[in-house]
Amino acid sequence: MIARVHTKQVPAYWDDFFNDSFFNHVANPVCGTQAPATNVQEDERSFGIEMAVPGVPKDEIRLNVEDDLLTISYEARTEEASREEKAPTYRRREFVTASFKRSFRLGESVDQEAIEATQENGVLRITLPKKAEVIKEPKKIEIR
Repeated sequence: MIARVHTKQVPAYWDDFFNDSFFNHVANPVCGTQAPATNVQEDERSFGIEMAVPGVPKDEIRLNVEDDLLTISYEARTEEASREEKAPTYRRREFVTASFKRSFRLGESVDQEAIEATQENGVLRITLPKKAEVIKEPKKIEIR
């Protein structure tokens, strides 16, 4: 059997080697127990978290703040065919969404009551505004 890898013909055992679970976890952090890829940003007014969650319905993502800890979690559901339907037999299955849980310690500068979240095009965006007393406006000094 021959497998195609990057348009080159190689023996099938190479395909099996690169499809090992170790390589899948490295190539796709959403699989398995690893959390989705995340970016954390900061500007003078807020912190921002972006998390890649393609295929995850926004109403199934849980965001909780408890004891200055922001926790983002998702519990994946297994697809079960009804008794009347025959479950599909997959030769290869790469569409996998795994459960995850990720936590971030919030500093004293975060206004926990004003945290907002949106999800669009598979990206969860969480805005963590800073408290007003922490935001320091630049001071203008008049030259005399």
